[in-house]
Amino acid sequence: MKKNRDAKGPFVHELILNRDRVTSFDSYPYSLPPIRSLSRLKLHPQVTFLIGDNGTGKSTLLEAIAVAAGFNPEGGGRNFNYSTRTSHSSLGDCLTLVKGISSPRDSYFLRAESFFTVATEIERLDEDELEDKYKPPPVIDSYGGKSLHEQSHGESFMALLVHRFGGGGLYLLDEPEAALSPQRQLALLRRMHELLQQGSQFIIATHSPILMAYPNASILQFSAEGIARTEYRETEHYQVTKMFLDDPERMLALLMAPDDRY
Repeated sequence: MKKNRDAKGPFVHELILNRDRVTSFDSYPYSLPPIRSLSRLKLHPQVTFLIGDNGTGKSTLLEAIAVAAGFNPEGGGRNFNYSTRTSHSSLGDCLTLVKGISSPRDSYFLRAESFFTVATEIERLDEDELEDKYKPPPVIDSYGGKSLHEQSHGESFMALLVHRFGGGGLYLLDEPEAALSPQRQLALLRRMHELLQQGSQFIIATHSPILMAYPNASILQFSAEGIARTEYRETEHYQVTKMFLDDPERMLALLMAPDDRY
């Protein structure tokens, strides 16, 4: 398929849960309050953050968006067809994505928890191509030319962001901060900004108060009440982090005080 050289986001305006396709809202993941209450959800044309406590469904919804957009649920680009085990939910089959007028010329689904498997798949693809008389350039060349397994987790993430992401793209990131130091998270923000200026769109599930500080982004809070838009300084992530950094000694004293319940 010919790539659109003039691709510019937003590539996904909105997602719709086709509730008539859901077999039961009493089963996972449809029983999760944010999913149970979902009907239509508008996305920011540039950056949408999905935030919330563990188990609220933000990564599950991001995975479903990826599946609905044609990605491998385990991560990678659209041409990654590997599967280590079937663990994704049926939610992606129940979603409709309302798309923009142009298609992305680049796309990627990054899952921190399965990036090791992606790195292994890249090596397998390149080994297969060694036997091809008319082989294309090695896949690893798009990631900086150095095996991702020969780099730290954080280094391999940055190699992906710097070398593989090319702009004009739809990028879905699931907790990218998992492998990144605070300094590298700042580097990620800078790289995101460069890619956004090149017409990209990001949808990111995160716990990082550093990442979600990106200006003018849409922050969607997942909770027992459903999904609600919130402001950066109103997030628990910002407030708890600020409270701790403003007075770590006081916070530690409170956390380590004897519990009178026992």
